[in-house]
Amino acid sequence: MKTKVLICGATGFIGRNLVQRLAGREDLEITAVHCARPAWREPGVTFVQADLTRADDVNRVVQGMDVIIQAAATTSGAKDIVTQPHIHVTDNAVMNSLLLRAAHDHHVGRFVFFSCSVMYPSADHALKESDYDPATPPHPKYFGVGLTKVYIENMCEFYARLGRTRFTVIRHSNIYGPYDKYDLERSHVFGATVAKVMQDVSGRITVWGAGREARDLLYVDDLTEFVERALARQQTPYTLVNVGYGRAISIRELVEKIIAAAGKRIAIDFDLDKPNIDTRVFLDIRRAEELYGWRPTTSLESGIRKTLDWYRAQLPQQPADSV
Repeated sequence: MKTKVLICGATGFIGRNLVQRLAGREDLEITAVHCARPAWREPGVTFVQADLTRADDVNRVVQGMDVIIQAAATTSGAKDIVTQPHIHVTDNAVMNSLLLRAAHDHHVGRFVFFSCSVMYPSADHALKESDYDPATPPHPKYFGVGLTKVYIENMCEFYARLGRTRFTVIRHSNIYGPYDKYDLERSHVFGATVAKVMQDVSGRITVWGAGREARDLLYVDDLTEFVERALARQQTPYTLVNVGYGRAISIRELVEKIIAAAGKRIAIDFDLDKPNIDTRVFLDIRRAEELYGWRPTTSLESGIRKTLDWYRAQLPQQPADSV
């Protein structure tokens, strides 16, 4: 009997990479959930359309599944986090609450939830899972999305204690790679920078902020490998684990690396009047190695090259505006 795996958010960035990684496995039967974006042809994968903020749709797609990998979310970049942070709260809270209830009601054996690292404080050292202090609110610009993620993490632990479902909660860092958003309104910093650099025709680009903020950047293939390892090895009812590159890079240095990898000569202007989140966060990933033997294998330089190669092959070149 094949293990029946439901991948939610299958047409999103992480979801699509997961579908493509797991689709070739003969021991799995993959069902991929999409909503607004169209499905694509992937051998061995059944696509179903559902609105995961509707209880009827959630129960329909969850019934009969052995594993749920929850990669569906309302996400975007710093612009929305600063100017309309509420969009990352309501839909995410609703869809995850419904999925968790349905997983319990339908006796699903495993549940993987992609949290994130926005609840951590800014720091000059690698942050362990225990470095999140519930008594200390997240950065003001991450307050809504950060506490929404913490709520869902806690609900995963609650349902784990009921005993029907084992949960893996992944506090991942900034993920990048193929199928990320590369439009200037909704992209995270990596995708936005790639779009500006690759579409530039003037020899000059604008970056929001001073470039001091620093991020932990993990190539998406390393994240999907972790998911496979966790599914194979975790026996505990509930495990929360950091998954990241384990090092920080400043936005200024990141932009310079992408320009160099693209083989371009581009000057950088830093716009201090635009929204940015001046924090420094990177993850201590020793627990992932201790529990699952996982470490990232893709260097930042290699990941940038792979991403640019994919971008050149997949996306049309159009002039970019500054963000």
